[in-house]
Amino acid sequence: MNVAEYSEADSLQSLIRLLQEVEGTRVTLIGDVMLDRYHHGYSNNLNSTAPVPVLRVTNSEESPGAAAHIARGLFSLGLNVDFYSSVGDDEEGATIIETLSGEGIETGGIIPVSNRKTLTKIRFYGSRENLLDQSQVLLQADRGPIDDLDPSISDKLTDMALSSLASSKALVISDYNKGVISDMGSEKLISSAKKLGIPCIVDPKLTGLSRSSGADVVIFGIRGLELQNKRLMTESLDDAASQLIETYGWGALVVLGGVNGVTLHSSDGTKAFFPCRADAPRQQIGLNDAAATALAAALGNGLNFMDATALSAAACECVLSAKASQEFVDSRTLQLWLEELSWKMRISDR
Repeated sequence: MNVAEYSEADSLQSLIRLLQEVEGTRVTLIGDVMLDRYHHGYSNNLNSTAPVPVLRVTNSEESPGAAAHIARGLFSLGLNVDFYSSVGDDEEGATIIETLSGEGIETGGIIPVSNRKTLTKIRFYGSRENLLDQSQVLLQADRGPIDDLDPSISDKLTDMALSSLASSKALVISDYNKGVISDMGSEKLISSAKKLGIPCIVDPKLTGLSRSSGADVVIFGIRGLELQNKRLMTESLDDAASQLIETYGWGALVVLGGVNGVTLHSSDGTKAFFPCRADAPRQQIGLNDAAATALAAALGNGLNFMDATALSAAACECVLSAKASQEFVDSRTLQLWLEELSWKMRISDR
């Protein structure tokens, strides 16, 4: 479908029907996982010995993140998820497995690795005591493994994922460069998906471009494309996108701009922009994972790039409007948002 043939009203109805009928589709997901830990409170004063805020913590929470966001989103939409990853043999790793299992997600494909720490991102949110609804990140602290993941673990995870592809409708590779995805592993997975006719969605970050070659859709943040534009010395972001698509053999590149919307660049030269319509954006954590979730659900059920990107834009809008620690796509929120957008469009056409 080209841009001239695209109808937003028809697309929204297709996406609403998709969410009603998507249940049971199987997706193979492989990637790095981490634990997101949040401390919330208020900060009225500075430290007496240094110019830093003092945060009085009022509540704390934690949840599985990174590729686990995608697993939770897909499961919420009603899809079956074959999820392959690794954690450390520590309290944080156990929390990830227990949380996912408690939500009904199969965790047999998550390998605990002995004598290894689970990557944990600790974020501190604060505001003035009388402005608790305007909290912002004050500090992020990362804790995790020092050594690289044993290649034998990555190989085992790859083999497990390969064995599940035959019964899947989509493959998602979520590569945070923490060792789960290897060069050889990604090549095998993408090649096998192509042979089976399964759409492959890759979120490579900037560190994993070589592990995304041949993907049907690759996800970038706008800052990543801006950096590539400088590295490639291209004249515009569009030129950078086109060169990346050609170099790595991608079918399309979906660029996430947060409050500035989502842009689709296709290998046939098609470009489409989806403006952000979130009423009150609050945060941007989890946008790539939300987009990957939506793209897998849409492409795995036969929708075209335009409709799939429209769904990913809507998923990103839901995440932008979410509270901290709730940055994964859930079916009810996405369904209601699509229905609201459809209603607003009908009203505007009167």
